[in-house]
Amino acid sequence: MKKASGKAQHEDLLGVLRARFERRAEWHRGLAWDAVRKRLQANAGALKALAEMERTGGEPDVIAWDKKTGELVFCDCAPESPAGRRSVCYDRAALDGRKENKPKTSALDLAAAIGIELLDEAGYRELQKLGPFDTKTSSWVKTPASVRALGGALFCDFRYGQVFTYHNGAESYYAARGFRGTLRV
Repeated sequence: MKKASGKAQHEDLLGVLRARFERRAEWHRGLAWDAVRKRLQANAGALKALAEMERTGGEPDVIAWDKKTGELVFCDCAPESPAGRRSVCYDRAALDGRKENKPKTSALDLAAAIGIELLDEAGYRELQKLGPFDTKTSSWVKTPASVRALGGALFCDFRYGQVFTYHNGAESYYAARGFRGTLRV
């Protein structure tokens, strides 16, 4: 009975992903849904990660197809930073370093639990070419080790028609800041 339930959940998720894929066909020129579906059905781990991306408000969709490796690149494409991944500091060290008012988790810990990677600044800028994202929120992005070693972390948003990259203490967290992730399948 549990298997049928899991299979039904996968079919529901595939239906959501297909509808999104077809609605944004201009994002995936030269890529057919049947190829995407086949790749996903062969990768239970990817389906699990995509289900978590969806559950936490990410609205994942294919944003790229690496023709060299054949991998599909899924990304959180919700208009604003995923609601189920906000109010998190940057990483475990930042979380452990807070003396009080700790958030429940960190962006890097939650991304690892989901099975995705945080977008880096370049990936965030590429995503913005598909449409305006984070016009009211912001998203942590993968931070260079040199910045993180000094206690900081980077985040981005889209305002006034352009992407802005900012810094903050890695231990900070805000109700309007989450993170976007990618998954290569």
